[in-house]
Amino acid sequence: MSFWVYILRCADGSYYTGHTDDLERRIAQHQAGELPGYTHDRRPVTLVFSENFTDRIDALERERQVKDWSPKKKEALIRGDWNAVSEAARSRPRVSASLDPGSNRTDGIAAHPISSVRFEPVENNMPTPTPIIVLVRPQLGENIGKAARAMLNFGLTEMRLVSPRDGWPNPDAGPAAAGADVVLDGAQVYETLADAVADCAHVYATTVRKRGVTKPVVTPDEAAREIHGATGRSAYVFGPERSGLETDDVALARKILTVPINPEFGSLNLAQAVILCAYEWSKQAALTQPTVTDLGEPAAQDELEGMIGQFETLLEHAGYFFPPDRAPATKRTLRNLLTKPGWNHLEVRTLRGVLSALGKPRAR
Repeated sequence: MSFWVYILRCADGSYYTGHTDDLERRIAQHQAGELPGYTHDRRPVTLVFSENFTDRIDALERERQVKDWSPKKKEALIRGDWNAVSEAARSRPRVSASLDPGSNRTDGIAAHPISSVRFEPVENNMPTPTPIIVLVRPQLGENIGKAARAMLNFGLTEMRLVSPRDGWPNPDAGPAAAGADVVLDGAQVYETLADAVADCAHVYATTVRKRGVTKPVVTPDEAAREIHGATGRSAYVFGPERSGLETDDVALARKILTVPINPEFGSLNLAQAVILCAYEWSKQAALTQPTVTDLGEPAAQDELEGMIGQFETLLEHAGYFFPPDRAPATKRTLRNLLTKPGWNHLEVRTLRGVLSALGKPRAR
């Protein structure tokens, strides 16, 4: 099944973004004024952009992302001008972030799965300088974009590229970066790894094996703690997608960074490797966390007793406690069940209202 994200240009020049599993029918509904809401009084409308996804979740996330874009950035997307999309993104004060296990796009442009966190790097509190992500001889622009996305999720913005196979800039990187334009725009290109890390005092070569080089070995967590406590610049170095870092690359590093991994399958893709390191570093960085929902104060014991008593009364009238000699044990089990969740005051009142409605049903 296909799901579509679409952009309409309205009669007043504004844009509307939506999603549907039947594009032709939905556009006809907008045109006919059958759908209440934004487009109803802004007809006629014109379909100016659409993207196809195989998963509804991906389509919903893409819709949320594009809705947040400025008209200028939407117009660049409509034209397919990714350089202009990047340019328009530079002034955006906020960044969408998500954990991205992959893409289900079917038409060659990366999809954008669920985005569960939105934050801004807190510049005044974030340790400086932040570590540099160095990609050595990366092969695919799409993977560079995904690495940039992984970086920005956790507050890293400085990327250095060593002899990218297809040159730089690469048009495939922008769509895969999913809005991490500030990383791609600032990416610097070097001919050799030695040049790329020349100003770094702490260089970590990421590899699942030592490749014949004897160096200290650390985990991402250990490396992150060292970086936060160190002076001077630090760099995480990642090798090409197909083969990883060569022995000569590893030899330039101060330490080897690796993770405990399945010995039968020790293969991480580039973005996964980057996000492991970036996440561990971010745990000690001042990034704004998602808002925590106040669950409310736990209900007082007398409120719970009232709810339990109400339950027992209703169940007695329904003949639930049978045989009578098992009633005490059954009530004890019921009490254990009802005291386990840690109900708050509002939840107890709500449930008691439900019980009252069940005990005295009335026509509406």
